[in-house]
Amino acid sequence: MAAMQFTAPLLPGRLIQRYKRFLADVALDDGRLVTAHVANSGAMTGLKTPGSRIWLLEKPHTKLGFSWELVEAPLPDGPALVGVNTAHANSIAAEAIVAGRVPELAGYAALRREVPYGLNSRVDIFISDGPTPPAFVEVKNVTLWREGPLAEFPDAVTSRGTKHLADLAREVASGARGVMLYVIQGPAEGFAIAGDVDPVYAEAFAFARSAGVEAYAWTCEVSLHGITLAAPVPILMRG
Repeated sequence: MAAMQFTAPLLPGRLIQRYKRFLADVALDDGRLVTAHVANSGAMTGLKTPGSRIWLLEKPHTKLGFSWELVEAPLPDGPALVGVNTAHANSIAAEAIVAGRVPELAGYAALRREVPYGLNSRVDIFISDGPTPPAFVEVKNVTLWREGPLAEFPDAVTSRGTKHLADLAREVASGARGVMLYVIQGPAEGFAIAGDVDPVYAEAFAFARSAGVEAYAWTCEVSLHGITLAAPVPILMRG
C-alpha cells in the first residue's frame, strides 16, 4: 500500500496546455474540458507536453475543482508515471521517516512540520528525541530527467532553495544535523544537481556539503492510488 493515498479515484485525460505556472487546461476522458490547479512552480521540463496522458484529482470545495497529480512522462528509459504535485513531497517524506524507512533519519521519537529556523525560514521537517542530535530536514521535490535514468534538481532557478542550504549549514555549525532530502516522484538510478540550470544553487550545495550538511535522494513508487518513498539512489557529483 502506498504511504500517501489519493483521497478519490483519479480522473484520466489529456493535457491541452499548462500556462501561468499554476493552471492547466485538460480534456478529460469523460468529455469535460476543465481547468486544473498545478501545484508546481517549476519549469516542469518534459512533463507539460500538450497531448500528454495525465490524471487529475477532483476537489469540489476548491476554486478550480481539480488538481493535476500525475503524468505519463516520456522518460529516457521509457514511459513512466510521474507525480507533479510538489505539495505531496513533504507528506511522502514525513510518513516514510515516521515509519522508519529512511535509515539515516530513523530512531527519533518526535517529528514536527514547518518549524521556524534560520533567517525567517521554516524547515519542512524537524525531528528530535533520537540517538543523534536533532535534525532539520529540508525536502525538495524532483521532477527533472535529461540524461537517461538520472534525476536532477533544480529545474528552474531557486533562490529560496539556496537560502535553505545556508540555513542548514548554520544549524550544523550550532551542533544540530542539517539534511537535504530530495524526493524523486518517479523512477531513477541516480541523482545530480543541475548546475547549468542554477549555478548559484550548485555552489551553495557544494559549500553546504563541505560544511557538514547531509544529502539523500530517494525515488518514489507512483501509482494511480498513491505515492510512496521507495529506494535511495546515489548522488553523483559533477566537476
